[in-house]
Amino acid sequence: MTKKYIADRMLQEKISLMAQLQDMMHGMDDVIDLSIGDPDFTTPAPIIEAGYKDALAGYTHYTQHRGCPDVIQAVVDYYKRELDVDVDEKNVLITTSADYAAFQACFSTINPGDEVLIPDPSFLCYRSQVEYSGGKSVMIPTYEEDGWRLKAEIAEKYITPKTRGIFISTPNNPTGACMHKEDLEAIVKLAEKYDLLIYSDEIYTWYSYEVPFTSVLSIPGAAERTVVINSMSKNYVCTGARLAWVIAPVQIVGAMVQGGMNMVYTAPSISQRMAKFALNEGKAIMAPIMAEFKERMFKTAERINKIPHLKVQSPPPGTFYLFVNIKETGLTDEEFVLKVLHDAHVTLVPGSNFGDCGAGYVRVCATVGLPKLLEACDRIEALGL
Repeated sequence: MTKKYIADRMLQEKISLMAQLQDMMHGMDDVIDLSIGDPDFTTPAPIIEAGYKDALAGYTHYTQHRGCPDVIQAVVDYYKRELDVDVDEKNVLITTSADYAAFQACFSTINPGDEVLIPDPSFLCYRSQVEYSGGKSVMIPTYEEDGWRLKAEIAEKYITPKTRGIFISTPNNPTGACMHKEDLEAIVKLAEKYDLLIYSDEIYTWYSYEVPFTSVLSIPGAAERTVVINSMSKNYVCTGARLAWVIAPVQIVGAMVQGGMNMVYTAPSISQRMAKFALNEGKAIMAPIMAEFKERMFKTAERINKIPHLKVQSPPPGTFYLFVNIKETGLTDEEFVLKVLHDAHVTLVPGSNFGDCGAGYVRVCATVGLPKLLEACDRIEALGL
């Protein structure tokens, strides 16, 4: 097949080093892979069993377009019980993965030429989701000295008459930054001032160590202009379920359903059954796993800070990612990643893959056990970078 059959927008896509790392690892039998944000734990058995039992009971068909009513109710109950946020069932959509939910939200709300503000660094798919929807991504710098927290006063400098919305992510991938309540209040005031839509990625809800997690929906004035995205992937270590939920104004939910029917007809029924159980019963089940992630993060951060020329925020603010400053090595982040891969057989991700402000940093995923994490640090230190 020749390039003439490939859409122009795909030919313009730059292949990141992150996308190439899996192929580069081929043949390294002893590699310690700290590059992929996929928790190493198997989803707890009670959550799997709930989906299995409901599948045997007949939940193997299409569901209602917005999702099973009792799963929608489980989302409503969860937000009230865990986050003290009142949500109406008509504002909830069950859909297929947080990535797809974000794309649905962008596709349903962005017109060609609209600008959307995105924190830099942040999850690299936000940019594609905006741009595939015809919009323009406008990157808003965040800084290590601010704990990588998105600041409304900086974002305001990038607003133009074309600005349609703003992405927020707390805790943030790749930096782990957790927005404080006052940060969220400032963003909501900014959105009200300029009539912006807020896209809020909340998929790391339970991985907030620095401050208690606060949903933007708890801020007065947010609900009527916010699309919240959450999922099974991280909070319930169930990336394979490909199941997410959205909370948004009714008209946006309707538009997302209308568009989604032409892409993925309904969310997977069996995954929805797992989600119902997880939302209702999962917090206690997940507590030991959350505790282990926190231990990994804190101890690995302490170990990294003992390696000459490397530094990272300690204790870490959130997620299971450590965003390590490697500037004192004199290497670029891509040079550092390639050196560590080839000479230490440890796979990391260059920070510049998440935005220009990530240059000079690397992302470490704490998605292997603590002994392996510490071994990876030993291997990196032995390189003498």
